[in-house]
Amino acid sequence: MNAYIVEAVRTAGGRRAGKLADWHPADMAGEVLNALVDRCGIDPGAIEDVIFGCVSQVGEQSFHIGRNAVLASRLPDSVPAVSIDRQCGSSQQALHFAAQAVMSGTQDVVIAAGVESMSRVPMGTPTSLALNAGLGGPWTERIRRRYGVDGFSQFTGAQLIAEKYGFSREQLDWYALKSHQRAAAATNAGAFRAEIVPLEVNGESHVVDEGIRFDATAESIGSVKLLRDGGVLSAANASQICDGSAGVLVANEHGLKAHGLTPLARIHNLTVTAGDPIVMLEEPIPATRRALKRAGLSIDQIDLYEVNEAFAPIPLAWLQAVDADPDRLNVNGGGIALGHPLGASGAKLTATLVHALRARGKRYGLQTMCEGGGIANVTIIEAI
Repeated sequence: MNAYIVEAVRTAGGRRAGKLADWHPADMAGEVLNALVDRCGIDPGAIEDVIFGCVSQVGEQSFHIGRNAVLASRLPDSVPAVSIDRQCGSSQQALHFAAQAVMSGTQDVVIAAGVESMSRVPMGTPTSLALNAGLGGPWTERIRRRYGVDGFSQFTGAQLIAEKYGFSREQLDWYALKSHQRAAAATNAGAFRAEIVPLEVNGESHVVDEGIRFDATAESIGSVKLLRDGGVLSAANASQICDGSAGVLVANEHGLKAHGLTPLARIHNLTVTAGDPIVMLEEPIPATRRALKRAGLSIDQIDLYEVNEAFAPIPLAWLQAVDADPDRLNVNGGGIALGHPLGASGAKLTATLVHALRARGKRYGLQTMCEGGGIANVTIIEAI
């Protein structure tokens, strides 16, 4: 059986300590679940499982954030849920698990979603809590000996990629500026209207991604301090800390027929690979090559690409390595402008990709995500 995307939505991104900072992550996620079932008109009790991605599963995101999202929604408490962590690719992996469930016929209608409130549960909290309690961190002495490092850092990985591909600070800043310009243009054109779930903030609907710099210039981006001396990375050419949630409702042919659902897209390929945990963020390149080969497609046949902008060197290296068309990449901006709410970003990119393909009358879309530990997910979809 095939797996179809019936609906895909996301919240607008909130900046750190910004408009969404007062939203508990379970409540924010619950609004996404409500929007998915409301927009496709399905009986909420027909949802057979909810697979939820979240990276920092501690504090307000602890004690099973997926189940708590269901309890905070209008879904009946008979709907089960599971919480997963594949780092930044958590909700993209949730989509893969949901697709695999309906393709196998084990289930017919499943929601894949994700959430991260980086204001309320700061990045790195699970590790810092352990260290502050006098406990060890995530990397054992055995791991350190094997790889000859004290630990793994995405900042180090991004710098290594920039050096490998010869990217200058100016090139990274130029890419960051393009992200803001594209996101601003998409917002002004109403391109995100179909995918954004309004959240009430101080009596008003929050529907605009808060991180977009509508007045960004090369000078303003270039003036931001480097993250380390001698490097090329700055906060301006890296993804923004963000609060947000996103979700995708997935069904097979039986689910479509039984519930009168109309699909937006078909899932064409699901790929996950892993490689070097030190460079870490380069894995979307071999993962994309494998996905294209398995799908029997060339990069020229893909109409739009969403490559997560964790750091500017990642999409730039991906473009160069797979010989892709830069005009098809992150056409509505990416994480540098729109924010990267960790566990929600995979489903967030799917929502943007599905609606962008349909708005442009295009067919194939590919999304990929670099993930902690040297892992990458790739999803290829076909708009209907």
